[in-house]
Amino acid sequence: MAVKLDKIFDSVAKSNIFKDKFVLQTNYTPDTIPHRDKQIEQIASILAPCLKGEKTSNLFVYGLTGTGKTLSMQYVKDELLKRSKNNRSEVFLKIEYLNCKLRKVADTEYRIIAELIKKLGGEVPATGLPTDQVYNKFIDLIEKEKQLLILVLDEVDQAVKKMSDNFLYNLTRLNSELSKTQICLVGISNDLRFLDNLDPRVRSSLSEEEIVFPPYNALQLQDILKTRSEKAFIKDSIDIGVIEKCAAFAAREHGDARRALDLLRVAGEIAEREGSKKIKLEHIDLANSKIERDKILDVVESEPKQFQLVLLAIINLTEKQKKENLKKSERIFTGDAYREYQELCKRTNTEILTQRRVSSIISEFDMLGLINANNISRGTYGKTRELRLEIPKGIEEQARMILKNSLGL
Repeated sequence: MAVKLDKIFDSVAKSNIFKDKFVLQTNYTPDTIPHRDKQIEQIASILAPCLKGEKTSNLFVYGLTGTGKTLSMQYVKDELLKRSKNNRSEVFLKIEYLNCKLRKVADTEYRIIAELIKKLGGEVPATGLPTDQVYNKFIDLIEKEKQLLILVLDEVDQAVKKMSDNFLYNLTRLNSELSKTQICLVGISNDLRFLDNLDPRVRSSLSEEEIVFPPYNALQLQDILKTRSEKAFIKDSIDIGVIEKCAAFAAREHGDARRALDLLRVAGEIAEREGSKKIKLEHIDLANSKIERDKILDVVESEPKQFQLVLLAIINLTEKQKKENLKKSERIFTGDAYREYQELCKRTNTEILTQRRVSSIISEFDMLGLINANNISRGTYGKTRELRLEIPKGIEEQARMILKNSLGL
């Protein structure tokens, strides 16, 4: 066994593939952001008045995953803070970034404000206080000096999905209670229809400006990959056509640069484990399969509790069919899934949502590709949807165990 492990460790230690793997990871900030000059200039133009101590418009930035939204916003943020240090404005500029998708943040309005307090140097217990008291602590903290506070809320649509849009309304209304500080919001969302789904009262209070980030095309993705690969890999460690294939895969998946970089990194890791001197085209295919599996399991684990209950209901019904070894597979309809969901809610002491809301969750799973939902007519019984699980068989049981552990079943 020791000899086998030595071979594994030696293959990595003697790798002729990577020079700096960090360059391919999502938390790496490049010196330049290719093909996003227009969007960066738009963000800067909207937020520039803050350098004079003036409150700017609330801004919402949209675009699908991996289109450079967060990277561009972070770049403008850094430049604004750098410039503000040399400013003579009497108003202090502070910009705080918060990812609303993080588990410790997105569950409740309380936790979002508590996390902001923590970022601003204050302290508040993770739970236990009434929400209005947490807001009071937040106000007391930011009112200690004259300042303009820009709150960048990344994945803001995830927070609204898990609770409601009330926290956005409450944040915008805080300005009427403040004398020294003014707050402006920058929301970043993967959902292009995010604002359309907000309560009209909330949308009115935001008075926002919007910037949309288009997907990268295959040629733009090639530019990004070539720039990063020069720093990430040892010279001549990438075979001909590898970067082009990575870009083509990602362009097919709505121009996701993050996916393209992940694909190249994972392909490099696979080549390294094999002891190969180069990343080859077949390594891209292997990396693509691995990322697909990991992505599905990540979605399963990160979904809210109600979503997990609906998905587990569909998995349970699918599993039941397999165990009964039916020659003619019974079809699963939305009504079957809802009844199974109700049983799971009872077992986990969870509030039971309406069938209409569960139907909406099923539509989201259909959109994510976790299930296939076909509309069919049942004659006098009306219309329904036939459901089929689309999670690959190789990871179905793993997904089921993740859900059961998360739900305490």
